[in-house]
Amino acid sequence: MIGIDTNVLVRYLTQDDPDQAQVVDDLIAKSIRESVVLHVDDVVLCELVWVLRGAYRFKKSTIATALDKILSTALFSFDDRDLLRQALDAYRDHGGDFADYAIGARNAKSGCDVTVTFDRGLRGSEGFLVLQSHPVS
Repeated sequence: MIGIDTNVLVRYLTQDDPDQAQVVDDLIAKSIRESVVLHVDDVVLCELVWVLRGAYRFKKSTIATALDKILSTALFSFDDRDLLRQALDAYRDHGGDFADYAIGARNAKSGCDVTVTFDRGLRGSEGFLVLQSHPVS
């Protein structure tokens, strides 16, 4: 098994740097040929979403589709594929970021009743309690 970093997935998905994209394509092909699994850490997927939204201005729906394909690919392993799918479903359906939903799902798996946050985009999302700031006097 080989661990991969965010920039490797970015090159694979965007093909924006021909030289680096070719190296990644070769790595993928070799991994398939040799039945070597590529491990994707949860943090890598969170960073991937952040990069695709921020630097590349991809739409949420495009990012969600890419994550779905990554999670569906047997070549990639994850610490908890089901947890990441749960986070992806929430990301698709609600206003928060993928990382928020991954954090919430991990907290729930660890036994937390709720994840507290100030992120108003999570209002109404299951498993989150949005805290209110006190007005400054």
